[in-house]
Amino acid sequence: MTASALTAVSEPDLPGEETTDPPARFKLSWLASTLAVLAGVAAVAWHATRYGHWIVDDAAITFSYSRSVAEGLGPVLAPGQPPVEGFSDPTWMILLALGKVAGLFDKGLLFGIPDYVLFPKLLGLFFAAGILVLCHLVARQVFRRHAWAITLATGLGLAAIPSFVIWVVSGLENSLFAFFTTALAALLFTALRKENPLSFKVAIVAGVLVAAAALTRPEGLIYASAYPIVLLFGVKREGFWRSFRSALVSIAAFGVLFGGYVVWRYTEFHRLLANPSVAKKQGLPTFGSIIRPHQLVEYAGVALTLVVVAVVVWALVKAPWRRPLIGLVTPLALGVIAYGVMVPDWMAQYRFATPVWVLGTLCGVMAFAELLRSLPKVQWRAVAALVLAAASVPSAIGFVQQSDEFIKNPTVPACLIADRFGRGFNTYADMLGLQHASLLLPDLGGSSMTSRLELVDMAGLVNAPIADLTHKEDIEGLRNYVFDTVKPTFIHSWGPWADGNEISIDPRIDRDYLPILIYPGPGKRQGDFVRKDAVTDPAKLAAVQHYAQVTMMNVEAQRFGDGLDDCGPTLSRGSTIAPRG
Repeated sequence: MTASALTAVSEPDLPGEETTDPPARFKLSWLASTLAVLAGVAAVAWHATRYGHWIVDDAAITFSYSRSVAEGLGPVLAPGQPPVEGFSDPTWMILLALGKVAGLFDKGLLFGIPDYVLFPKLLGLFFAAGILVLCHLVARQVFRRHAWAITLATGLGLAAIPSFVIWVVSGLENSLFAFFTTALAALLFTALRKENPLSFKVAIVAGVLVAAAALTRPEGLIYASAYPIVLLFGVKREGFWRSFRSALVSIAAFGVLFGGYVVWRYTEFHRLLANPSVAKKQGLPTFGSIIRPHQLVEYAGVALTLVVVAVVVWALVKAPWRRPLIGLVTPLALGVIAYGVMVPDWMAQYRFATPVWVLGTLCGVMAFAELLRSLPKVQWRAVAALVLAAASVPSAIGFVQQSDEFIKNPTVPACLIADRFGRGFNTYADMLGLQHASLLLPDLGGSSMTSRLELVDMAGLVNAPIADLTHKEDIEGLRNYVFDTVKPTFIHSWGPWADGNEISIDPRIDRDYLPILIYPGPGKRQGDFVRKDAVTDPAKLAAVQHYAQVTMMNVEAQRFGDGLDDCGPTLSRGSTIAPRG
């Protein structure tokens, strides 16, 4: 947030003043509001250009499912694969599928940029704009004439946070999830402001928004408690039974939508939880869940966090709109709790925190604006602005450092996986003359978009038997399943997977497989392997081994060296990489 933008709200706007403006003033207000939203989105987009054409590999898993759905194959990772709910973002997947049907996604170039890069990023920016529109609707109820300043400050604040920008344009569902949680917060704020939170309309819409959030991210379920909490703390004494009845209506609206999806899930996949939730062993909160949100404080900056918390607490006690503020603070608190409860994510830049950044920034901007206009003297307003500016400096420095670090080491790019494990193993199979082959590997995003092989997910996200074995921590059973049941044609093992499941050092890998490429260095053996019975000509194996040493190592060096680049106009199944050297 910026002090200069916020000083415009220091002129008092009384809560009860008329909202009818003369036509000229209305047009000016509409123009200012529109420009504020566009400026905020432009700032996010400008920041996003630092990350080039990067798309995170996990997003490409959803891309593959959206491709299958759009092509009429149903919810499968690829043609011929069994139905497994390997995605945890149904709403986002459907939007991508609609984009493919409309010819905007997974077709080729769009304005000279691969559409698998541009379309998800534009979709993310579209929902970022929706978030700022919702922020403006909230701000206008309190700072009528200067709501544009609140919106602009919120947009600029979000644009400064690398975690927010990175995951909005990552190809994942973060922007849509944050949009639904912000819409819920805006609904609750407005209902309390208009003193009609018990209306059935509010209850039903709240339930629908929670269902939409839960169908976008698994932790969206936690927001089902937001409306009942607001009824408990934010409603005047209308009586317990009226509040209880409205809460039941909201829960029923949520249950019809989300429950309907769960019924379909069980019918289609024979599971009550999405497969990734099983594989990731999401469990009940622990002590670590309570203290984990301190990571967000360290990321945002301790000084700035303390200032924001202080002014929000002050607003909850002193602001004329303190009761409606409960409607914003409740989803914010639930977002913080959800971040702590979720199994810690291996990806950089706190991808589970997107709703926290949005609601935290909005609450902080509005509370600080209220503080400014409540101070009687300009001198005190200047002091408050200086305190905010001083607290923001360490955060700004930290954000620049975080952004620079991510540019150097972006979280697993989809194009690295598409080239190395999709196109690379396609080439292995072609060189060995294999028409039908399978591949066991831990990275299924880009590889599922480009591979013609039957993919077996070592991590279990899109493989139900491996998900169950992983959930039970039966690593020996997992290895038995791989070597005795699946018997994949190819195996790739690297990094934490080599250390975790030890497939690459199991005695059966020497019994049944030949090495194609073994990474140098200490630790567990890592690399590419092929079944002995798939090799009919030693000369072909030697050619594959040479190809791996030269071309695949070059691919890794290029992709790790420039993880922000795309990987060609399209990600088509069966594509290969020509040998080098």
